[in-house]
Amino acid sequence: MRVMQSTSEKGLNHSLLPMRLYHKAKVLGVWDPKDIDLTQDRKDWKTFNEIEKEMALRLCSMFQAGEEAVTRDLLPLIRVISMEGRLEEEMFLTTFLWEEAKHTEAFRRFLDEVAGVTGQDLSVYHLDNYRKLFYEYLPQAMERLIHDPSPEAQAEASVTYNMIVEGVLAETGYYSTFCSYKRLGLMPGTVKTFEYLQRDESRHIAYGVYLLQRLIIEHDHVWDVVRKRMEFLLPTAIGVVNELIGQVEVLPFGLDKDEMIQYAMKQFDIRMSLLERAHGKSVEELSDLSEETLKTVKEVF
Repeated sequence: MRVMQSTSEKGLNHSLLPMRLYHKAKVLGVWDPKDIDLTQDRKDWKTFNEIEKEMALRLCSMFQAGEEAVTRDLLPLIRVISMEGRLEEEMFLTTFLWEEAKHTEAFRRFLDEVAGVTGQDLSVYHLDNYRKLFYEYLPQAMERLIHDPSPEAQAEASVTYNMIVEGVLAETGYYSTFCSYKRLGLMPGTVKTFEYLQRDESRHIAYGVYLLQRLIIEHDHVWDVVRKRMEFLLPTAIGVVNELIGQVEVLPFGLDKDEMIQYAMKQFDIRMSLLERAHGKSVEELSDLSEETLKTVKEVF
């Protein structure tokens, strides 16, 4: 017989990390892409030379398709969490999906209203490693959950989505572009968008770390699944970065090739360290790990 948790003796556990992230999302996630002023961005775009425009379009096409992918691919995980009766996690995931949809809208605004490329096919910028990750590995891992909700399948899905796509690639791309535009005093509307995006993504990554830590604690062998999946996907993720920065001899906007690779590797190492700490821990220690996660995963509170 079905039990309604919120009217049972359990109620809602507001101390769980997903519930705490839910409360933060209600405040920090409420921003509207349509409210961002892109007036100066349009003026700045007209001053860009062809190499700068090409790089900006390449970056934005990858951000755009990436956000569409994570919007489309999240539903199977939400379904699995719901079927397991993890109400607090499901409540957070409702904000997660909504935010990914807004990110998709935000980048399309840039393409339409700043770059003026409505009607153009920008998938030409999606090269081999990018296509492997976003056209194959990500949807395959997430859609597997439809018929296989096992802990192993959940772990592989979360590693692909939260740790690699969000935790390595999105963070590296957003951080590098944000810093470059801000340092040069360019594209203020886009810079503001990146501030919101990074804040949202930090909550998403924090949840992914929590989910994987919980799975590792509940099922000891899942640590090996996580480790192998991270190691399998890392070369492809670094390949995506190399495909981006290998297109021109000197990167525009002061972007630094070595810095981007180093930043991506740093994010990978941080995530691996957080997950490794869960190996061998007890369920009672998950709350302490959650506090550590919040301190380590950057978020603007």
